[in-house]
Amino acid sequence: MPKGPVHSEIEKRLSAELSPTSLKVINDSASHHGHAGDDGSGESHFTVEIECAEFSGQSRLNRQRMVNKALGDLMQEQVHALAIKARAPGE
Repeated sequence: MPKGPVHSEIEKRLSAELSPTSLKVINDSASHHGHAGDDGSGESHFTVEIECAEFSGQSRLNRQRMVNKALGDLMQEQVHALAIKARAPGE
């Protein structure tokens, strides 16, 4: 399935803000079709797997905050749910 505009924007923003050594964005929206938060766009639920040197020494909560901050308005306007798997290199 091709990447949609929200998927691409998530990748773009995380790459620009956090310079990850590894980044995988997974669109989980199809498994939530018809559920609360499904806006019909097919781009409402995502999982982000990210490895970033800036996460070294940061708590899991701070790592999630860093990801959410990088995504900014996408979290309020277009993304209903985001699962975050954030790690530092070597973890």
